[in-house]
Amino acid sequence: MVMATDNTTHHIVAIEAVHCPIPEFDLPGPHSRAVHRWTDPADLPSRVKDATIIITTTIRLSAETLSAEITPKLRLIVIMATGTDCVDIAAASARGITVCNCPGSNIDSVSEHAIGLYFATRRKFIELHNATVAVPTDSSLDTEWKTNGSLLSRVRAPDGKAPLLCSDETVCIVGYGSLGKRIEAMTKGLGMNVIIAERKGVSPRAGRVLFEDGLKKSTVVVLCLPRSAETLNMISTAELQIMSPHAVLVNVARGGIVDEQALVEALKRGAISGAATDVYATEPAGRGDSPLLSPEATGLNLVLTPHLAWYSERTLQNLQAAMKNTVEKWCVGEIINQVR
Repeated sequence: MVMATDNTTHHIVAIEAVHCPIPEFDLPGPHSRAVHRWTDPADLPSRVKDATIIITTTIRLSAETLSAEITPKLRLIVIMATGTDCVDIAAASARGITVCNCPGSNIDSVSEHAIGLYFATRRKFIELHNATVAVPTDSSLDTEWKTNGSLLSRVRAPDGKAPLLCSDETVCIVGYGSLGKRIEAMTKGLGMNVIIAERKGVSPRAGRVLFEDGLKKSTVVVLCLPRSAETLNMISTAELQIMSPHAVLVNVARGGIVDEQALVEALKRGAISGAATDVYATEPAGRGDSPLLSPEATGLNLVLTPHLAWYSERTLQNLQAAMKNTVEKWCVGEIINQVR
């Protein structure tokens, strides 16, 4: 693995500064910066061809991009995020390119967002808001609330029962890293019972339950684990079928861990009560990219946010500090936050 320990001239290329401002770097030798708000795939090769350091967040750096033909000078990649699935780690490693991320930068923001998604889904905030303010097309009628006297039917579960209180919920957390532990503390603080599920197909360690048992026993499932070959479509038709009809699924992990079409089908048939996600298999997601955004999903208890659970002023400060520290230390021969 190659580290910079001399006065090499570095060209730092940030390919998606749309998410967070890129700080200035205090490096021992001469360097230049190219900061791009966003980079389309067609523009990527020309922008990174002279880079010795690339900063990315979600834009994919594939094995092709990391080839010596396209990035001949590349020596360091810093992922300005916790997740690392945007970089072909094996391809980078094969060329001796160091890959680092910014772990723990967004734990508080994402965990708070996850709790917000839970409440929005369990209490059907979006549906209730829309029903409260909706103006009937028939001008002689008043709002649904005024006309019917109550909107409680809107917040009932598929079986007609009222929503559960936090003290009646059992939360299953899948992914027990820093984020999972933070969500555990927050949900316990709300009075919820918490169980930790082992990864799918793995025998449970002490203090954890089998993956399938966690799904069966819980009324809330929170996903906060990395996307990998092993976790793709980890939640699909079979898993949704064994969950409680009162269950709410919250995904603040990565898109692709939940089979999006299977989720829509499960919500349509009332297999689970609701779902919320901040992440999608294809991002940015537009019409035609995801079943969750399709007309088929209209009217379902489905809360969608655009991969912004991480976004807070504190997270931005953390990301900038972590990235600046990682780059500057690497340039004097010290590697921190390396992705294994």
